[in-house]
Amino acid sequence: MSESTDFGERVSPFLTPPFKQCAVVVEDLDEAVGRWARHLRIGPWTGYRLEAPLLKDMRYHGEEVEFSLRHALAWQGELQFELVQPLEGPSIWADHLAEHGEGLHHIGKYVDDHPAAVAEALEAGFVPLQSARGFGAEGDGAFAYFQLPGVSMIIELIEAPRVRIEPEFVYYPPAVD
Repeated sequence: MSESTDFGERVSPFLTPPFKQCAVVVEDLDEAVGRWARHLRIGPWTGYRLEAPLLKDMRYHGEEVEFSLRHALAWQGELQFELVQPLEGPSIWADHLAEHGEGLHHIGKYVDDHPAAVAEALEAGFVPLQSARGFGAEGDGAFAYFQLPGVSMIIELIEAPRVRIEPEFVYYPPAVD
């Protein structure tokens, strides 16, 4: 019990619950969105394509790289679901598909001060995996993924953009018969 209490005292307020996002890596975003909408009645899904030059300062395991992805977001109550399809370049999503196939990938937390949250995660010993910024219509927005020390969970710290780019698609669940 004391170890749990000690950990809680050391963790930044940026890294404590509530987590708002549950993300799954998929092979085919369009097929997955349809499947989730039909079987789980989650939606509407709003899909985006993120790549250079929109994405900036892309890093993967500490190295400067370029990567691209398609992802879709949908809310169900207070929980946001994200489906991620890696496209080009090295990424933790492509790694997950190669090692495990489709499935649960990470949980995400929205933060107001992304640089401070990242600094506190690093100070707490979290291992940086991948990051980028600039996916908002005004060049803001950032994400950074971390591995928890000794735990196989990936956490994403997300700075939501003030204004999102135009979506690639919006998909509504089919009407229930």
